[in-house]
This record gives sequence, structure tokens and C-alpha cells, in this order.
Amino acid sequence: MAIADDLKKTLTDPTPLYFAAGTADLAVQQAKKVPALIEQLRTEAPARIEAVKNTDPKAVQEAVTAKVTEVFGSIDPKKLGETAQDLALRGVGVAAEYAVRAKETYDKVAEHGEQTVRAWRGEVADEIVDIAGAVEPEPVREPAPAEAPAEAAAEADAEEKPAAKKPAARRGTAKKAAAGTGEEA
Repeated sequence: MAIADDLKKTLTDPTPLYFAAGTADLAVQQAKKVPALIEQLRTEAPARIEAVKNTDPKAVQEAVTAKVTEVFGSIDPKKLGETAQDLALRGVGVAAEYAVRAKETYDKVAEHGEQTVRAWRGEVADEIVDIAGAVEPEPVREPAPAEAPAEAAAEADAEEKPAAKKPAARRGTAKKAAAGTGEEA
């Protein structure tokens, strides 16, 4: 039964669709930035190409070789096992942290998608009307103590009108209570 409930929940949950809509909207927003980035690259490319052309390959090779020698020279075989275990534990912690971040990001994108879908449907205006309705106070009802005399008057009217359902239930309860006390006596 739990599997059926999980399946029903999965198939009726709109969050993945909102996530897809949010992703699409964010992709469109980023795509609008592409022409500006292309223009920036077009202006910077000649300077970068010249910098690469003017770089001496032997200087780069010497720098890389020196860095590799330094890294390999600092490796201690005794501490290698401890370092591997430490890195494994850190990896588990980082993986858990990334899982939490992924869920948060998923929820944010899904929320963005829901807002996007509402905007596409024009429901944003409806939501504003709903919020305004919630903010505006409703007419104040009579306080609870004032309702007690009104209920007593309704019961009196109900005794005159046997068609009323709610007072009839009260009379039936009163009769049962009276019958119950009659049996005890």
C-alpha cells in the first residue's frame, strides 16, 4: 500500500514540472546574455592570442617541471595512507553537503518555475487579488458570549418548528438524558 501511495504522490507532484519550467526560464535569461559575452570575447581575443604567442614555451615547461618536482618531492609514503583516509572522509562530507545544496537549489528553481508558470498563465494578478482579500478584514461577527442568547432563542424557535434538524438532535439528547435519569430513580 505504501508503494502505491508513493507512486501516486510521485505522479501527482507538480514540482518536477515546475523545475523544468524554471530551468527553461533561467536558460532563456542566460541566453539573452550570450550576445554581450560574444562581443566581449571578440574584443579581448586578439590580446589573449598575442599573449599566448609571445609566451616562451621553454619558460612554461620549466615552470611546470619545477612544480611537478616540488609536488612529488613533498610526498611522504608513510603519511600517504593517512592522507588517503582523510581525503575519503572529507569526500563523504563534501558529498553530503553537495546533496543538501542540490536539494535547496532544486527547490529554488522549482519555486522560480512555479512563479514562471503563474506568470505565463496570468495567475499572478489572481494571487494579488487573493492576497488583498486575505489582508482586508472580514465583517466582524458577534462575539461568542453574544451568540449564546441567540442559540437559546433559536432553540425556542426550534421547539415551535419541528422541521429544524439541529435543534431536534438537541431535544433527542435531552430526552435520552431525561430517560437516563428516570432509569436511575
